[in-house]
Amino acid sequence: MKANSILPIERYGYDFIPAEYLPAGSDEYWLRNIQQAKYFSKKPDNWRKLKPAEKETLINNRNNCSNWDIFLVSDPFEPSLVRDSNFYGLIRIGSLQNVVLKHHDFCVPAGIRSSTIISCDIGDNTAVQNCAYISHYIIGNNVILSEVNELQTTNHAKFGNGAVKDGEDEEVRVWIDVMNEAGGRSILPFESMIAADAFLWAAYRDDTALTDNLFKITQKQYGQVTCPAGSAEGAYRGSYGIIGSGAVIKSSAIIKDALIGDCAYIKGANKLKNITMLSSEDEPTQIGEGVEMVNGIVGYGCNAFYGSKAVRFVMGRNCNLKYGARLIHSVLGDNSTVSCCEILNNLIFPVHEQHHNNSFLIASLIQGMSNMAAAATIGSNHNSRANDGEIRAKRGFWPGLAVSLKHSSTFASFVIIAKGEYPSELNIPLPFSLVNNNVHKNRLEVMPAYFWMHNLYALERNSWKTKNRDRRKIKIQKIESDYLAPDTAEEIMVALSFIDGWLCESGFSPMDMTNINYSAVRLIHCHQFENSNRGQVIIKPYEAIAAYRQMLRYYAVKTIASFFDERPELDFRCLCDLLNTEADDKTQVSGMRSYNKDSQNRVKDWVNSGGQIVPAFRVDKLRKEIGERKYASWDEIHHVYDLWDEEYPLDKCRHAWEVLKFLTDNVTISASLLKSELDAVLEIRRHMETQIYDSREKDYHNRYKKATFRNQAEMEQVLGKPDDNPFIRIIRKESDVFKNMIERVKLRLSIN
Repeated sequence: MKANSILPIERYGYDFIPAEYLPAGSDEYWLRNIQQAKYFSKKPDNWRKLKPAEKETLINNRNNCSNWDIFLVSDPFEPSLVRDSNFYGLIRIGSLQNVVLKHHDFCVPAGIRSSTIISCDIGDNTAVQNCAYISHYIIGNNVILSEVNELQTTNHAKFGNGAVKDGEDEEVRVWIDVMNEAGGRSILPFESMIAADAFLWAAYRDDTALTDNLFKITQKQYGQVTCPAGSAEGAYRGSYGIIGSGAVIKSSAIIKDALIGDCAYIKGANKLKNITMLSSEDEPTQIGEGVEMVNGIVGYGCNAFYGSKAVRFVMGRNCNLKYGARLIHSVLGDNSTVSCCEILNNLIFPVHEQHHNNSFLIASLIQGMSNMAAAATIGSNHNSRANDGEIRAKRGFWPGLAVSLKHSSTFASFVIIAKGEYPSELNIPLPFSLVNNNVHKNRLEVMPAYFWMHNLYALERNSWKTKNRDRRKIKIQKIESDYLAPDTAEEIMVALSFIDGWLCESGFSPMDMTNINYSAVRLIHCHQFENSNRGQVIIKPYEAIAAYRQMLRYYAVKTIASFFDERPELDFRCLCDLLNTEADDKTQVSGMRSYNKDSQNRVKDWVNSGGQIVPAFRVDKLRKEIGERKYASWDEIHHVYDLWDEEYPLDKCRHAWEVLKFLTDNVTISASLLKSELDAVLEIRRHMETQIYDSREKDYHNRYKKATFRNQAEMEQVLGKPDDNPFIRIIRKESDVFKNMIERVKLRLSIN
């Protein structure tokens, strides 16, 4: 261990930036002044020197200062509210009045008491009490700091961003090893990162022009500073820590190199080091007892409580980390909740739920709307002495109780995995399927379209939860919440092709669905799901084909009808022209720009980019432009995501139009054909409503579920009646809205 340095006492609180790292013509406060003006709109002339009477009062109140000439204050200033404290270096204090700050039931008088302050700016009417060491922080207005052991900023602070400062070795740069333990998909964390950014950087590793320029953009935006003294832009040292206005920090141990936003609430934290904690009055962030966070970004509206740990991480907006959860080398998408478990080396898209102490998730890409059951150990076993491979799961991933999966495995959207230890790598390309490890028959069983056929309640509720739990005040990125969207529709199309082929291999006709006795073909064999020689079967293949086609019809007609209903200025002819005709990028239709793509050819390749569904050609275009250095900041890249969102309704409707052509075997869609399809979809919706109700109602007839109750009345008192189920009521209301929308569209088609 290196011995402690000995410094002259008169330099205590000075020389924050070593002389060799100071820009020519600047003092050690130049960055401090820029930050003060940026965050709190104050300039050096906002403070004045002490009056003789004020200085005398401060000294009489047992305060010590290394140099009273640079102890600056603002008016009005009540010196009697500062006592028993020590001050070193340049101190600047805002107006201070005899008021009390209250946060819930915690009340603290404004002022500074029994604390040591080193070269800090303190805002108006802020309360600082019993803080042993506060060094190089800019503190906002109406802040409460109480019983904080150490609050310190170093001259090379990056606040969790993956940058380096002048004189630092590249080895100190913070990387996050998402998706892969070996580090081959490492990304740099930064303040404004969302899941789409992490995906863009981590997924396309063969595109070295892209990844090289994303590295440069991040270093420039979060490491470089322009010096007003005329020096060139550089990775200058000397940024101060920030505590935003209205923040409360109490009973905490160590907070170092932290940028803490407005109205943040920190209580009982063990250690917060090298982090940015984004927070605002509308989206306050809270950190609770025993939490330790190092090298990362905490998003707006997040909560971390009860001994949770996070190291090398990014938490999106409105995320929760609770009950000792461990988030390491991972990016957690918006609106996600993680409790108790361990998450290591992951990229997780928005809306992920994982609540159990005995579950963990290792080296994976989980693409949102996902849920991990108790004892699920995803990536639990190695198949070599090397690091684990990767798990890739599309939207709606749901491993059940005690599921153990092996790297490397891939899963289509909305795959549910039944309880069991799966001995080999899996590749499940069939969406909405149930996967079961049948130990007794020593085979893997897959039931395609399981959710649609047997558990529509869970499927619909997942989409409803995704929308209902999105409490982001500012939605940086659009999250697709519908389980039927272009990405899943294309997966269904691929699945239909696969099942057709496997039926042919088994000696059955895949094409003629008329007059087929579905029950006569209960299973067919396949050898593409598992890396093993044991049996692999598809359960109910013909029912799956019928269900998949029904899902496609519902998706296509619903999408077209919604698009048409929202645009009353269009008649059917205009709708056809819009969806059939190749359009130039500059063409404006209903405020949207169309893409230069032949609409006669269905766009088959879609990308889930952090929860936002995008045609792959748009992502490829962005990658190319980043590689060509067209964008100078992540803000400009985020603007492209906004443009994607503007294009999405038309992109989606064009895709649905082509799917409907496929289903009806028509080159063109007439008004009469669309009207008949609207009637068919109304029947599908009625079927869905019945299925959703039956999914819940059957529990009330299960004698085992009824066994814990003395009678039906007690059961209904505890569980409620099926008709009183809140989600059932929501579904019925949504069905009424859907039916009204269909009737409006039918009426417009009749007029046309």
